[in-house]
Amino acid sequence: MSDTENMDWQELDQGNGTTDPQNSGDGAEGEPEGSGDLEAVFDVPVKVSAVLGITNLTVSQLLKLGSGSVVELDRKVGEAIDIYVNNRLVARGEVVLLEEKLGITMTEIIKGNE
Repeated sequence: MSDTENMDWQELDQGNGTTDPQNSGDGAEGEPEGSGDLEAVFDVPVKVSAVLGITNLTVSQLLKLGSGSVVELDRKVGEAIDIYVNNRLVARGEVVLLEEKLGITMTEIIKGNE
């Protein structure tokens, strides 16, 4: 694993409460020193996935699914969902409603290889 893969959210965020590249921390007032070192990676795209649950189906079960079908997942209502960045589990959270869209509130940051 590279050094950047082992960094936790706090190291990436440098404690300034934002991942906004416009506020990258070049030593200005209120910004930690050294956070400008990460400025080169602020524009690198990452894939973020929120997994509500998992199930296994046979091909015949899959083909029987239609509009209105219910697929039972391995999670209970209210149980935390998994949040992955580039297929690596980084956090757990809860689904929230933001106006007409779904969002996620992170409730736990996963450090290391948990």
